[in-house]
Parts: sequence; structure tokens; C-alpha cells
Amino acid sequence: MSLEQKSFSELGFGERDHLQEWIAKNPEVLGEELLIIQKEFDGFNDTNERLDLLAIDKNSNLVIIENKLDDSGRDLTWQALKYTSYCSTLSTTQIIRIYQAYLNKYFSNEDAKQLILDFLDLEDENDLLLNKNDQRIIFVANSYRKEVTSTVLWLINHDIQIQCFKATPYKLQDNLFLQVDQIIPVPEVEEFMIDAKEKKQEEKTKGAIASETDRNLVEFWKKLKVGLANNNLHYMGNVNPKASFGLGFWKGKGKFAFVFGRYAPRVEIYFAHDENKLLFDSMYKHKEEVDITLGAGIYWERLDNKKASRIKYEMPLELANQLGKLNNYDSWDQKIDWFVESFDKFYSVIYPYWERVQKEL
Repeated sequence: MSLEQKSFSELGFGERDHLQEWIAKNPEVLGEELLIIQKEFDGFNDTNERLDLLAIDKNSNLVIIENKLDDSGRDLTWQALKYTSYCSTLSTTQIIRIYQAYLNKYFSNEDAKQLILDFLDLEDENDLLLNKNDQRIIFVANSYRKEVTSTVLWLINHDIQIQCFKATPYKLQDNLFLQVDQIIPVPEVEEFMIDAKEKKQEEKTKGAIASETDRNLVEFWKKLKVGLANNNLHYMGNVNPKASFGLGFWKGKGKFAFVFGRYAPRVEIYFAHDENKLLFDSMYKHKEEVDITLGAGIYWERLDNKKASRIKYEMPLELANQLGKLNNYDSWDQKIDWFVESFDKFYSVIYPYWERVQKEL
């Protein structure tokens, strides 16, 4: 008995009813945390066209996601570029309004602005600025035509942010499985492409200064990676520093992360899609043992009114106030020491239980 590779058409799958819905509910399969803010979006002036999925990434950028089934179609790139150009003019207020309409239609009347602030780990709504950089494009399909892949590679070479994912369905008796792999850029060389792009951009934009917060975040995460490596800890070896208040890596459906929270730095395991709270509740069965080992500072946040949940280990508020915010450079070494020690302790305690829970589920 073995897995049998299938096509979507053989399984009777539809583009909107199946593949699109699956991605909307499990965006982490695209290798990062994304907040889906609309599907079948048609809010463009003077056109009835609609894009499949619209999302926000951890850097406050808009992500246009287009999915196809067994064949990408020759017009995929042109279609996505049109949608991206339409989205390029969206303001923060408009994006919040779009997400609110999505929540009202498909979920409950939750507050879109607050959910975005939570997703971006922002302390103050005055810091909320969406769509500030170039938009990104993600394609998902079972196969890609050569005219599509050649166009994508050309666009990447001209600093357009595009990724292609191959979605392959499998069948084992009555069970169906979907494997999603990034094929462009190849993950193994993507980091080198990013480095080359950043260097090229620096040369083109001499004298241009990034925002202080973004610059500080990137620099801090770089120093944190050095601090981890100096302690022979390689948790973040494959993670690139970026202008985000949280940085981490996925283990199954849980993301282990370092976070600058609203009130204090923390380390955590975050379940982005835990609507039924199965992941959190399964971990909660081990709360007593975890609490005894980690002691003060461990918090179990089921987040009943949200799709996510988390277990976090937070810096004591008194120490956080003493060390100050990110822009207090004099306290960076102390913050890094706390992150390194706390994450190693947190991960060593939490991961064995998380590994057991995943096997049981």
C-alpha cells in the first residue's frame, strides 16, 4: 500500500471550493505567517476582476495569492501583475476596511484593526502603516507552463517579489494528502538571492535611510543570532533577520518565536490556526509539569475570541521597564542575554511535549 499521486481534476477538486479554501485556512503552508484579509477580492475601480486571496505578511506588506489547479495557464503572471498594481494604491484605512468586510462576512464582527495590531505585534495603532513597501505575489499550482516560469524568473531578477509553490495531491485509500513545495526561488538559494538583492538595492539607493524601528529590528535580530551561535545554539540558523517585531521558525503547526511584545519581550510557541483550540488544549494537559519546570513567567493564552492561541514565557515587567524599549541601545546586550537563556530553557521544556502532542494528533 503506497501513496498515489493524483491530479486535482481526477479528484474532482475545484479551484475556489477546495484549493483556495484550503490555503485560506492554512496559509502557514506557504512557509510563513500570513493574515488572510480577503478572498475573491473585487474592490478595484473600473473593473470586475477579482484576485483569489489577499493577505498581510509580518512586515505589513500586502501579499497577492493566486492559485490554479493542474495548469498555471499562460496568463497567470499578467493577471497577478494587474491585481498587484491595483492593490499598490490601497491605504491603511482601506485595507482595514477590506479586512473588516471579510470578518463580517465569513466570521464574526471582530475588530479588524485590533486583529492586525495583534498579528503585527504593534503596541500603538499610531505605528500601524500597511502597504508601505512593494507588494508581493505568491502562485500556487500543480504545474507551471514555461512561459510562466521564465516570466517569473525575469521579474525576480528585476526585484519583483514572487514565489511559486507546487501543490501535489496524493491519495491513500480514502485519505487525501496535499504536499506544497516552494519551487521558485529554490529555498536553498533564496537567502543568497535576498542578500544579493539587498546589496543591489543599497547601491541603488545610497543615502536612503530606512525607518529607525525597521533598521533597529534587523540589527537586533542579527545580534541575537550571533548571541545564539556564541552559545552553540542554532535555533535560528536558517532564519533571516527582518524588520519584524517577532522572528521564529515553524515546527509543524506551531511557531517558536522571539517577540518584542507590547509590554515586555517574550519567547513563545504560537498556533496561528487553532480555531477549535485542539492544539492548545492538547498542550494544556501538560501545564502542571511545564509550570513546575519553567516557574514564574509562563502564560497560557487560549485566546478564545481569536483563531490563534499561544504559550509564552515573558520577561518580568519590572525588568522590561528597566531595560526600556527597542531603541534603548544600551540594554541590547541584556535583552539578548535574556532571549538566549529564556528561549533555550523554554524550547527544551516545551518541545518534547509539543512533539508528543503532534504524534498523538
